[in-house]
Amino acid sequence: MSEPTPETFAWQRPGDRFASGMVTGSAGSLLAPPPPPPEAPPAPDGPKRRRRQMQIFAGIAGGILAIGLTILLALVFSSDGNPFRDKVSAPTDVRPPLAQACPAPTGSPSPAPTRAPGALPPATGARTTDTEAGISYKAYGAPWVPWTTVWRAGTLEVPYKVGQHFVTETYGGGEYHASILSAAVPAADNDAVTLNLECVGQQVAADVRAEYYPQPNTLERIKDGLTTIGGRPAYLSQFRLHFHEAGLTATDELSAVAVIDVGKPTAAVLYVSIPGTHKQWDYVVDDVMKSVRVL
Repeated sequence: MSEPTPETFAWQRPGDRFASGMVTGSAGSLLAPPPPPPEAPPAPDGPKRRRRQMQIFAGIAGGILAIGLTILLALVFSSDGNPFRDKVSAPTDVRPPLAQACPAPTGSPSPAPTRAPGALPPATGARTTDTEAGISYKAYGAPWVPWTTVWRAGTLEVPYKVGQHFVTETYGGGEYHASILSAAVPAADNDAVTLNLECVGQQVAADVRAEYYPQPNTLERIKDGLTTIGGRPAYLSQFRLHFHEAGLTATDELSAVAVIDVGKPTAAVLYVSIPGTHKQWDYVVDDVMKSVRVL
């Protein structure tokens, strides 16, 4: 029997690093040195390394900036913070036209002379009562008949709802009337009860002349100023207008406009008109003003 060779019992050597069952080849292959590790890439030189660092920093900064801009834009264009929305417009002035044109006096103007309503003679006979305007006044017989419509006249659109009238003539432009009409017109701010009577009276009288009559016309002034009507401060404008309109027989008219402070944000307006074709009724202008009582 030949001597056993070292390769035959290589698994029996006490110096083996591998346990039983791990042998897959000859002892020579098992004892071969492991391959060397891969060679590390050469470190970049200084300038390249700094450029790479700057690129990294720039990328990080750009990312942070993009996130910040996104958040900012989300806030800016939200419903509460969009600067490009239309700015809220200034509140519309919702005061009545007369309150805008004639704000309440800020000082202590000299009031019109007043009398206590109880000091007036009691009203007698037929009366026209305008509860909205807060006044009553004398009613007249035929040809006068009750006013049964709403006439919003002029730029101020004074809403005449109560009174009397009669048709004096009919022509191409329609019907022409003699009239005694009353209305309540807002003339103060909110709950204020102080009226600039002179301003309000002048505004209403000017509106009557400009909007109720043929144009052009000429004014013959009779009365104009502060007074007392029905025991309350008032502004009275009385005048005769002269005009011409094709087909209309009347060429003049006696008119009066009274604005009466009835102690409310609304002023009472009493408008009287007597066409020149019916001068027998001219006395009504003064008569009805004297008959006014505040409710």
